[in-house]
Amino acid sequence: MTTTDATATKTPSSDGTEIAWFTSGDGPPLVLVHGVLGDHARWDVLRPHLEPHFTVHAMDRRGRGASGDADDYDVEREFEDVAAVVDAVASDTGGPVDVYGHSGGASFALGAATLTTNLRRLVLYEPALDSSALVTDEQLERIDALLAAGDPDAVVEMFCREVLHMDDDAIATYRAQPSWEARVAAAHTLPRELGIPADQLFDRHRAAQVSVPVLLFQGSATPTGFKDALAHVAATLPDARVVDLDGQGHTADVLAPELVAAELSAFLR
Repeated sequence: MTTTDATATKTPSSDGTEIAWFTSGDGPPLVLVHGVLGDHARWDVLRPHLEPHFTVHAMDRRGRGASGDADDYDVEREFEDVAAVVDAVASDTGGPVDVYGHSGGASFALGAATLTTNLRRLVLYEPALDSSALVTDEQLERIDALLAAGDPDAVVEMFCREVLHMDDDAIATYRAQPSWEARVAAAHTLPRELGIPADQLFDRHRAAQVSVPVLLFQGSATPTGFKDALAHVAATLPDARVVDLDGQGHTADVLAPELVAAELSAFLR
């Protein structure tokens, strides 16, 4: 079964926007929070490795898939969206919830950690903390130009190649997956996320209050900007440890899902 075969459950976030998630698997609850350029379908490669151990709740962030959106964008709403899904799942299951977030989704999951009392453990794969360290002004201008020209597919390929440093084989693997279409559909949301001020995306005072255990994934071959951000997060969180994924970049949970699933499961179980 793919997540697209499941019926979405929805809950209103704090501003009334309906946030959807798709459920599969069997075991303790695990909420998945995707990053930029995609929706819940991003997890279709990793999810089968998690389903034997967890009941997986793959959410659509606002503006993607089955979730709604608002006229005005504020990163605080992203934090509240994750907390709203965690609270709804906890209410349904009667206990605390684990959360795994990737890249921008990891940043939003971290921001949500102090907004809910229903979080048990947190796993973050290279949270993105400052887009200015990852994307140049010239790249932002090209993204805007490609969107204005009606070529979102080129936006996704450019982002994968130039920002995530993916090679031809990795991009070909991405393109062959059903989630590529969702990435292209979400391309218009990329400028608003890349424009989030760094001090709003990561508040070190808020992060220092996160009391749950946190696992931080880092690829040994990942871009320097992500490594620097992860080191900053690790130094701020009260209870965190780092797992280095040898030979992997920013997208090991798609390109090496068994490796990531094994490490994640060991930490959560």
